[in-house]
Amino acid sequence: LALPVGAVINCADNTGAKNLYVIAVHGIKGRLNRMPAAGAGDMFVATVKKGKPELRKKVMPAVVVRQRKPVRRKDGVFIYFEDNAGVIVNVKGEMKEFRQAFINCKTNK
Repeated sequence: LALPVGAVINCADNTGAKNLYVIAVHGIKGRLNRMPAAGAGDMFVATVKKGKPELRKKVMPAVVVRQRKPVRRKDGVFIYFEDNAGVIVNVKGEMKEFRQAFINCKTNK
């Protein structure tokens, strides 16, 4: 898992947020002295650090859509992105705004 609590990541949608701050990760029960961390596809609780004033200083759910740490697929290919990014969602997990920023993916065999 790539993004521990306290990480600041890019916001990849057109809500007006620039950065998301990871507060907590959904579904992590925890282990003594281990930081809860999120990976691609995980839902987490976030606040907006840079962006529109109406989005800042509010706690909202978000989902990780890109991570720098390589992830191994079943066919042996490692896939990773050039940055860490997330999108703001509602409680059901549906995106608040639908346009995503450009995605650049790299693979390694």
